[in-house]
Amino acid sequence: MTIERKTENDVVTLTLAGRLDTATAPELETEVDACAGTVKDLVLDLKDLEYTSSAGLRVILKAQKMMNKQGSMKLVNVNEDVMEVFDITGFLDILNIE
Repeated sequence: MTIERKTENDVVTLTLAGRLDTATAPELETEVDACAGTVKDLVLDLKDLEYTSSAGLRVILKAQKMMNKQGSMKLVNVNEDVMEVFDITGFLDILNIE
C-alpha cells in the first residue's frame, strides 16, 4: 500500500492505494497519529484502495474517534468492494462517506 499525504491549511488528505491489511495498517496508523491535535479536517481518499481487512477497519475507526474530538473526517472516492465491507461491518452508520 502507498499513502500520499497532502496538507492544505488545517486539512490533511491521505490518499491510499493498494491493500489495507495487517501488514500495511501500521503505516496508516502512523499517518493518523501524526494528525492528532493538529488537524481540523481529515480526508481519506480511497479511490485506489483495493481491499481493507479488519486491521484496516480498526485504524479507520481510530481515526474517526480522534477526529470526532478535534474536527471532522470524511472518506471520499470509496469503491464498490470497500463500500461493501463498510456496509457488512456496520461502518456505514459510523463514517462520513461522500
